[in-house]
Amino acid sequence: MSSIISVRDLTKTYDSGFSALKSVSLDIKEGEVFALLGPNGAGKTTLISTICGLVRPTSGTITVGGHDAIKEFRAARQLIGLVPQEMPTAPFEPVLNTVQFTRGLFGLPANPALIESILKDLTLWDKRDNQIMSLSGGMKRRLLVAKALAHEPKILFLDEPTAGVDVELRHDMWRLVDKLKERGVTIILTTHYIEEAEEMADRVGVINKGEIILVEEKAELMRKLGRKELKLVLQEVLSRIPDNLSGFDLVLCAEGKTLTYTYDTQSERTGITSLLTALSDADIRFHDLQTTQSSLEDIFVDLVKGQQ
Repeated sequence: MSSIISVRDLTKTYDSGFSALKSVSLDIKEGEVFALLGPNGAGKTTLISTICGLVRPTSGTITVGGHDAIKEFRAARQLIGLVPQEMPTAPFEPVLNTVQFTRGLFGLPANPALIESILKDLTLWDKRDNQIMSLSGGMKRRLLVAKALAHEPKILFLDEPTAGVDVELRHDMWRLVDKLKERGVTIILTTHYIEEAEEMADRVGVINKGEIILVEEKAELMRKLGRKELKLVLQEVLSRIPDNLSGFDLVLCAEGKTLTYTYDTQSERTGITSLLTALSDADIRFHDLQTTQSSLEDIFVDLVKGQQ
């Protein structure tokens, strides 16, 4: 799969001396859903804004669909739809007018059928004659998406698209992303909701302190860095972990009613067989057990902590 966005050695240093981006290099594959994760102030929005031409980089290069994003700004920007975090639109403008106007800004002819389809997909068609100021917060967020799609972009940036919205809208957004992916649209998502990345992304990038610290296929990332836990529900309460079990990574919890064993998914041997033997030797019996895989959120927290 070829890259539709290529960023090389991108830096952004503000007049105050603050370095928002530090030699960032990144490739986004055509047709993929790429989740960019990072804590507040990590550089997510700066990176997106720079690729979209809203912020001028200090140094480095950006290529969008084969176009230099700085020297061929118009051609590059034509390929991009951006859903920002805030609503930069006139409050008295009707919904339909503002979406049609956005399409016209890109020099495209009117396409009423397309605009109607977009608004219906986002459950905005019934609100088409309403002024923007009358919309709820969730509806305004949907309108931002509609505006970003009006010129039929090949790339869609979603900057915290579901921050502060209800669960229904979040799930609607997930369904919309699935539809766009089926059409071949490349989607770059920044989010604080790790479940969104886990639900939708093909690949995950983690940015912290202006640097990309990891880019990996989501499934491979969870395979490499994920941990598994084996939880044993004991038949009798334990006051402490016996000495013959000290060599295992065990935690006694639930007031002595459960033992939790953590093991590495990459190891050739999990140690579970040895643990069960040792439990039997210590005459410790259990009546239930279950395993859980660490989530993408656990992995993300570990990665960011490792940089501190």
